[in-house]
Amino acid sequence: MRNNSDPKNDGQLIKQAHSSPEAFAKLYRRHYDAIFRYCAHRLFDRHLAEDVTSTVFLTAVKNFRRFKGAEIQFRNWLYRIATNAVNLHLRKNIRRANLLKMAAEKAHNSDCTYSEHKIDPRANPAALKEALLTLRPRYQAIITLRYFENLKLTEIAQVLGGSNGTVRSQLSRALARLRKALDCGAAVGRPGGNTNER
Repeated sequence: MRNNSDPKNDGQLIKQAHSSPEAFAKLYRRHYDAIFRYCAHRLFDRHLAEDVTSTVFLTAVKNFRRFKGAEIQFRNWLYRIATNAVNLHLRKNIRRANLLKMAAEKAHNSDCTYSEHKIDPRANPAALKEALLTLRPRYQAIITLRYFENLKLTEIAQVLGGSNGTVRSQLSRALARLRKALDCGAAVGRPGGNTNER
């Protein structure tokens, strides 16, 4: 599906969508790719991301009449719904525990060659995935929104709730813990993992 998610073009369409299913369908097509990509980056599974993305837009349809914002607020509203949906999935689904177990075993049985403190998903995607999964959901969301979705801190604050300063501080802590997890002997390589990291 083509990604044509430009919040600046949504104003009139959002007004129309309150009374026109066809207009909402256009919003769906415009924003689907961005929301799916975000879910995929959080879940590391295409099929799960498709399921959760469907849930996001079903939720949006059910609650759209109560949405009073416009333009970029609509995109951020979808990201907020997606964040809640992903976090709910991770809490309820045993798959998270299985992924962490697999990550720990993989890290334990392989040599650690990723020693540079860089947040570059192209450098070693497997190591980055394993490290991200050791962080608590809010930190995962902040890193994903900032570095994969390229949102500004002000936009992340709107999506997740909180002040710009709080998000900036949490991003700093999240990056520090991600870098630590990327080092040799990080928590993903220890039995039991650091799954309750705070």
